[in-house]
Amino acid sequence: MSQDGTGPHVDFEIDLTLEETRRRAAVMAALEPGWDPMAAMRAEEAAYDLLYSGLDERQRETYDMLVATGVLPRRKSGRAAD
Repeated sequence: MSQDGTGPHVDFEIDLTLEETRRRAAVMAALEPGWDPMAAMRAEEAAYDLLYSGLDERQRETYDMLVATGVLPRRKSGRAAD
């Protein structure tokens, strides 16, 4: 019987360690030999700078609200979003 008495209760457990290892190996295999993680991070930062640049007053208020509530990180000053 289950804990609430309505029927059989079966414990089900799965270890995802092997699947996570396979997933990580597949990601690494899919990366090109010349992949540069630092260049990818710089490009991502540049994309965020561009995304938050040129905001009008209402968009800036929304952005500031999202930063204040912790939804978005504050962009460092000197970036395109400032």
